[in-house]
Amino acid sequence: MEIFCQGEVLKKTCYCIVFIVYSLKKRKEDLLKMDIEGYNFPDDLYYHKEHFWAKVVGNIVIMGTSDFAQKLAGQIVYIELPSPGRVLEQGKPCGSLESGKWVGRVYAPISGKVESSNQELEDTPELINESPYEKGWICKINPSNLQEELKNLMRGESLLEFIKSEIIRVKKMGGQK
Repeated sequence: MEIFCQGEVLKKTCYCIVFIVYSLKKRKEDLLKMDIEGYNFPDDLYYHKEHFWAKVVGNIVIMGTSDFAQKLAGQIVYIELPSPGRVLEQGKPCGSLESGKWVGRVYAPISGKVESSNQELEDTPELINESPYEKGWICKINPSNLQEELKNLMRGESLLEFIKSEIIRVKKMGGQK
């Protein structure tokens, strides 16, 4: 930045612009998240009723575990990843997750062929807890019926209602942290 910001006035202007850009970026990130009773749900994702998400990036869908699921499960200690080349069917099991208190299945939010799996999770499955929507992604899928199957997933108001009902269900069972 010093190269472009010569002189005291220009330096102050440059720092001010950097601060404004950073603030706007941070504000945009905050606006793209829905917080439901302490659980984070980015608005640009689609959500399956089994608490897995799907993010459409070009012709690929990236999938992972929701913040709600990872918080309820506790520290993830193992994941069985779907293998590249495997054909997935929406809503069907395609792997498993384990924490110290729970073992559960991974469900495909979208049908298609697995292009790649997040191999980092084999050595550090806790990335699902630390970063469920970024570093903790599970696999990338080449979808077979994307537009039709996205209609089966939740966003916005339908997600809000569903998660609130799930929170009530979990509280009744005595399992919420």
